[in-house]
Amino acid sequence: MKVIKTAPLIPSEIKVLEKEGNRVKISLAPFEFGYAVALAHPIRRLLLLSSVGYAPVGLKIEGVHHEFDSLRGVTEDVSLFIMNLKNIRFIAKALVGQDSSLENQSVVVDYSFKGPMELRARDLSSDHIEIVNPEMPLATINEDAQLNFSLIIYKGMGYVPSENTRELMPEGYMPLDGSFTPIKKVVYEIENVLVEGDPNYEKIIFDIETDGQIDPYKAFLSAVKVMSKQLGVFGERPIANTEYSGDYAQRDDAKDLSTKIESMNLSARCFNCLDKIGIKYVGELVLMSEEELKGVKNMGKKSYDEIAEKLNDLGYPVGTELNPEQRESLKKRLEKLEDKGGND
Repeated sequence: MKVIKTAPLIPSEIKVLEKEGNRVKISLAPFEFGYAVALAHPIRRLLLLSSVGYAPVGLKIEGVHHEFDSLRGVTEDVSLFIMNLKNIRFIAKALVGQDSSLENQSVVVDYSFKGPMELRARDLSSDHIEIVNPEMPLATINEDAQLNFSLIIYKGMGYVPSENTRELMPEGYMPLDGSFTPIKKVVYEIENVLVEGDPNYEKIIFDIETDGQIDPYKAFLSAVKVMSKQLGVFGERPIANTEYSGDYAQRDDAKDLSTKIESMNLSARCFNCLDKIGIKYVGELVLMSEEELKGVKNMGKKSYDEIAEKLNDLGYPVGTELNPEQRESLKKRLEKLEDKGGND
């Protein structure tokens, strides 16, 4: 027998099915029919777009002026050297754990190598830099030759072309395309799962592989956290959790707050109670705290409940917290209305 539902089932199981090296398989269940793909696809996109990694975005080589130059005493030319460099995966130890929203998420490292030698990624390891793929070849330095170069390594996400980082480069540095994402692969499958005899529920199985800069399970949890923050703007009280840029009075709903309280269709008792203390505009009620509103003279419980219900219907429950910029903007708008005698 099918049951009429009023709310979707909340998934209760998250399991690590396999974990080997930089690869993990994770299952999540159970989901209502159609819900699995609605969540799996954006999580996959966020894993690819928001996972944080490290990449060299600036290169300076002693005696080299551009990327099509040659390297004296080095078998590879500059363009091939750069290609090899981009294949190396770094971890900048000084930037691990730092807030990725901070500016100047970079570290500069200097290198000097004398031939003959086969220069590999492992040779770039230092107190500041960890190399994920140490056997990756970089250059072949001939006898009596020396290669001196410096790298600027940034912490970031996604892909950033060199045109966008050119202005960040100090004099003498060549900008490089930055491929930050540590995610090599992320795919998902959706399977049916039985719940209380009903086979129409679903399970998501994620298969995630990273390049070693980040643990794949941690990358998954990070993507889910980003998704939660992105959706947080649509909460029950978004105005209390969201900072709007620009003048608050320019928002579409600002007009509602600058209308007179007559528009709320309050009872005569409520209206007279507010009129006696000089409350004329809806915005003045929004600026009041719960204690201030309850403290209004002759404000009984019925009157308070009526006003609270009307404000809630407008999307501004009693005690709605506006940030300082919003409060100031609303106050200025109400003051202008007072100066104009109520004519907006």
